[in-house]
Amino acid sequence: MDFVAKKAALEASLERAAEQLGDITPHVYETYYRRCPEAKADFDHHFPGDSHPLEGQMVEQALYCLMEWFDSPGEIEIILLSTVPHHIETLHIEPRHFSELIIAVCETIVATIPPERSEELAVWKELRGELIALFDASALYARPMSKIG
Repeated sequence: MDFVAKKAALEASLERAAEQLGDITPHVYETYYRRCPEAKADFDHHFPGDSHPLEGQMVEQALYCLMEWFDSPGEIEIILLSTVPHHIETLHIEPRHFSELIIAVCETIVATIPPERSEELAVWKELRGELIALFDASALYARPMSKIG
């Protein structure tokens, strides 16, 4: 599938998800916290009393990476290669929590795609795989906790 077709499929699926779900954030976190219940404690720790703004920002950032990947993979690489190690080192976020959030975002959107829309499903499969690989590679740049401080 060429670049234009991928972008069109991506935009169609994002528009459909917005029409069907509205704000996808609660749907994403329902899936995410089911898979990573311990992550809820991290959100509550960093935003005591109301972690919803942080949750919304994380979904927004994940969507940005997904939406811009085909246009500007270098920009997304720079963002993730700097932010993922930082979050692991300074906030003690488990590396798998990054991948699981991308998976939850992708699954939320994919759930709204009709099975006959194979081109859209293929785009999301590609995006999911490439961004998970990038998250995993980015996590390797985090210094082990014993070497920090």
